[in-house]
Amino acid sequence: MKKSDTFFLVHNYNTVPKELIEYCNDYLIIDCSDDGKTPDELKAAGYNFIHVENTGHNLTSYFHYFIDNYDNLPEHIALLKGNIIGRHVSKEFFDRIYNNNWFTYIYQDKKMWERYKKGGDETSIASLLSEEDYMELNSSWYMNQSHAYRYFYNMDDFYRFVYKDPVIPRYCEFSPGGCYIISREQVLKNSKTFYKNLNTLMEYRKEVNFPAEAYLVERLMPWIFTSRYEVNPWMEDEEEFAKMLEKCEQSVERYRAWNSLRLKRIRLLLGQKAPVFLKA
Repeated sequence: MKKSDTFFLVHNYNTVPKELIEYCNDYLIIDCSDDGKTPDELKAAGYNFIHVENTGHNLTSYFHYFIDNYDNLPEHIALLKGNIIGRHVSKEFFDRIYNNNWFTYIYQDKKMWERYKKGGDETSIASLLSEEDYMELNSSWYMNQSHAYRYFYNMDDFYRFVYKDPVIPRYCEFSPGGCYIISREQVLKNSKTFYKNLNTLMEYRKEVNFPAEAYLVERLMPWIFTSRYEVNPWMEDEEEFAKMLEKCEQSVERYRAWNSLRLKRIRLLLGQKAPVFLKA
């Protein structure tokens, strides 16, 4: 097997990613294991790793690396999970794409091909453009599940919060799990402050039951690395960003109060409409 010159940035949880590391010449394991043994096993095996607090997901690990190494980033970076082979992709698929030096979605789930292809389950919110190109109806369904939100309750508002006058897509095209191959230039198209502010949205609660806003960032990832939209000014200013988040939280509280009136008929009788998200 030819080892890749692409730098492997591996978010790791309770596993020793021996098979994965064999694919590359250089890597860093960002380990958030909490099983009481994995850090010792990584150290004993001589792996290059750092241990960090578990935030429940992988995206903040990648963004912290961008921030800390902004002026000395590798030419190409694979954003990976320690258990990605067998979890998000097959070994056969990874063997074909691991050495790519262009933007690559690292996702493949053959079990879902029949359901997501043309002529498959017409009621599904998901579809495939190719084996790795997953798209999902932009319905923000995940914001009403087990992970609570604080600043945003749907994807459309989040698009508008980050970017100036974006097209609100009918579908979100992204890699479930947040794993990609990217270039240094794609990271550098955004500032360190931009990544810091996105991390703020995902780290206000650090636990396995992470903030639902992480789902929004997960779906924004292709835009982060490939879009040429102009970002809103508060994305480049930590103080202004904090002020905007206060307004966002107030908007969410108004939405919750409105939504607590369970019957739409009652809402209409009271003359209430859904609250409008804050405007810049």
